[in-house]
Amino acid sequence: MVLLVHHSMSPQSRKARIIMAEKKVLFVLKEEEPWHMSKDIQKLNPAKDLPIFIFDGNIISGNYAVTEYLEENYAQPKLLTGDNKHRAEIRRLCDWFDHKFYNEVYKYIVGEKIFKRFTSGAAPDSKILKAGLNNLKFHMEYIDWLAERNNYLTGLEFSLADVTAAAHLSILDYLGDVDWDNYKNAKLWYSKIKSRPSFKEILKDTVKGIPMSKNYQNLDF
Repeated sequence: MVLLVHHSMSPQSRKARIIMAEKKVLFVLKEEEPWHMSKDIQKLNPAKDLPIFIFDGNIISGNYAVTEYLEENYAQPKLLTGDNKHRAEIRRLCDWFDHKFYNEVYKYIVGEKIFKRFTSGAAPDSKILKAGLNNLKFHMEYIDWLAERNNYLTGLEFSLADVTAAAHLSILDYLGDVDWDNYKNAKLWYSKIKSRPSFKEILKDTVKGIPMSKNYQNLDF
């Protein structure tokens, strides 16, 4: 049995959960607040980030370490598919969302709406939120462009790129910040991801005091 230390609003944690669900890995979850991480968890990962993957006394921590371990040790289904060039494109998009999207959108919006609430109790800064929402438009246009040309983000097959993008977008979707009607191709793509069995538990996630958007759990939104 695997223990995953996670937080429901951590895109990297959601990413690991979706991968494990796709690969049918049995696991249990331990929720940990990133803004108030316990000393015991900090000892497991001095970098103080999530997720942390624990099995048989072994500890693997960090987004890429956990992702690569799961892909290498749980063979089916493969999420890094195709030839070297195609796998490079999958990795490029994973990096896009885990770094560019995370820094330009997630930190601005989720940082203000969720993290700030629980760390200081202060109201979101409207200027920071506006900047994050403006950045989100650019990213949504790019996703829409990719989805228009492919069945999934990198081609015909579902891949780690789709997992990574959806893990990030699902949190913005929870908060109701994605204007899906302006991005028809992205909306169709996300509806396919959202309908996968591996996404079922993600759609049950909640944050105390912050209600989910009306269409968050709606597969036909």
